[in-house]
Amino acid sequence: MKACAYFLRAVRLRCPTCGKSPVFVPWHSLRCLRDWFTPLDGCPRCGYAYERETGYFLLAIWAVNYGLGSLLGLAIYLALEMFLSLSLPVLLFWVIAPVVVFNLLFARHAKAFFLALDHYFDPHGRDDAGDGDARAPEGIPPETAPPSAKSDPAVK
Repeated sequence: MKACAYFLRAVRLRCPTCGKSPVFVPWHSLRCLRDWFTPLDGCPRCGYAYERETGYFLLAIWAVNYGLGSLLGLAIYLALEMFLSLSLPVLLFWVIAPVVVFNLLFARHAKAFFLALDHYFDPHGRDDAGDGDARAPEGIPPETAPPSAKSDPAVK
């Protein structure tokens, strides 16, 4: 049941945790093309960080977006090849053009689906460090975790 809720929130491009705040800038408020592809920093309502680290959405783009785009291109090619007799340049145009448009329009949803899938399998919340991962390292209780090098005056 949780997975269905996360998936529906991703379809609506909403926060996977609370479902209220948007993951991206609304389309009518876009100032540049970068705003279309870049998610917001996090949810202002619940504090869920949308991007945990640099390169977090690479799998979303390569596997989800390009994967579904490739399947769409293959389906279009097979349908055109079976039912129409088109020359190669015309066939390539009618296969490639919809795939490019699909990949541009679906990029936001690919990231939202990846975010929902990641939140389902590895939920995390707000913490003091601001990276969104509130769990302590494996096997080390939070009160006995070693201090960082920045806070230790002996380490320079």
